[in-house]
Amino acid sequence: MYYSICILVFAGAYLLNIVTISVGYHRGLAHEAVRFHPRLRRGLVWAGNWITGLDPKAWVVMHRLHHAHSDTARDPHSPVNVGILGIAMEQLRSYERVLVGLMKQDSEICKHAHDLDFELSWLNRTGRWYLPYVLHGAIALGLALAGLWLLGLAYFFGMMSHPVQGGLVNALGHSVGGRNFETKDQSRNNLLVAWLVFGEGLQNNHHRYPRSAKFSYRRWEPDAGFGVCLLLETFGVLAIDYGHLIPGAPQHHERVEPATSS
Repeated sequence: MYYSICILVFAGAYLLNIVTISVGYHRGLAHEAVRFHPRLRRGLVWAGNWITGLDPKAWVVMHRLHHAHSDTARDPHSPVNVGILGIAMEQLRSYERVLVGLMKQDSEICKHAHDLDFELSWLNRTGRWYLPYVLHGAIALGLALAGLWLLGLAYFFGMMSHPVQGGLVNALGHSVGGRNFETKDQSRNNLLVAWLVFGEGLQNNHHRYPRSAKFSYRRWEPDAGFGVCLLLETFGVLAIDYGHLIPGAPQHHERVEPATSS
């Protein structure tokens, strides 16, 4: 029973992290493939950094830089430049460079944030970037001191899983896998990463159609992130931009407009 609870806690924490990134930061803020109810958008902007440890504005800008310079020397995280094993440190260094660039109003960085109507999180503006890690670490430590050390580890590694998620996508999604579309970069569709990271491993499909909320093109390509989008749409808190879905991809869904009251 205890081990089952540990697995459920890890899965729940992992789910919260990846939905915040894949649906919130990526499909919503970075590409506007989905539109959020104003309250949900404000909550995402405020709480996203606490959940993931990553600033939503900095994450979005770094991702847009990746699309603008995919697999070139200016890509912030490409295995073409640093190899598969170098991705973990490269994405961290690039994230820090983007944070500094935004705070210093660097024009080359800020031009990728022109439509983002919110500031960097106060955690980063005030140098308190470490607080989300302290918070989740304290919760995990409290569980461990209560004799539930495995539960504490399950919670912490689920909540703080994005560096691994992002590393898998950035490394294997641009080096290992098939391609449905010819693109100028080295993007690939890695099915294992797609299963593990809510469709994010379908990088070739995504780089060909970045405005599509649905990353899968073939029926057998997994994209749990789009399933979450559909679920949230039924609750009226999100609207999918159906006009930009990948042409020819299987789709049998009607547009549902979210409520617009604040």
